[in-house]
Amino acid sequence: MSASVLGVDFDRVTIAEAVSWAGKTMEQRRCAYVCTPNPEIVWACRGDEALCTAIAGADMTLADGVGIVWASRVLQCPVPERVSGYDFLLALLAAMEGRVFLLGGRPGVAEQAGRRIEARFPRVTVCGVHDGYFREEEPVLEEICAARPDLLLVCLGSPKQELWMAAHKGCLPVGLMAGLGGCLDVLAGQKRRAPDIWIRLRLEWLYRLFQEPGRIKRQSRLPLFAAAVLKERMRRWKAES
Repeated sequence: MSASVLGVDFDRVTIAEAVSWAGKTMEQRRCAYVCTPNPEIVWACRGDEALCTAIAGADMTLADGVGIVWASRVLQCPVPERVSGYDFLLALLAAMEGRVFLLGGRPGVAEQAGRRIEARFPRVTVCGVHDGYFREEEPVLEEICAARPDLLLVCLGSPKQELWMAAHKGCLPVGLMAGLGGCLDVLAGQKRRAPDIWIRLRLEWLYRLFQEPGRIKRQSRLPLFAAAVLKERMRRWKAES
């Protein structure tokens, strides 16, 4: 049973369960895809039908963000834990043995991330990279098809990455696609992830805001998200009464 948060359904899985599923899916080579929506993306879905449809078409949707965990509990359909895209990726790379293609980031970022991945995870081979600033899609698709990766990281930012994966689901010689936003920047050392203490205090969003003040516009939607969740809980409570 999924956890529905403002019309977006999340899989109620732990990170270990998500990694196990991903491993089996890669073996099946069916070009499935994973989405990792946070509250900002869920809020964006309310005004973007194409994004909402793309996320609904995902084979697995992970609760990326403490706001999603909170909302699922308020709406009485709790997910077992937060499964951030970055944590999911690190756990999957540690568990797998295979080929990975990196798509996204500024020129040079994917190459640097690839070198760090191979140094940290010796059983993983980075079989191809391409930055996210392409205009012609066909050459990119040709590179991916030639590489035949087990895992394709699609780090184009939302909603571009979700729409891209939905458009190519089942059409590429890929085991699994994962939409992971800015993970390549962190893997490449271009950005720092929040220290553990910030994560434990559920303040990773604030740390990212300090790093990227331009995020304030996106994060200003969080109170609207919280208010909509509380309104939905009240509506359900009245319906149950």
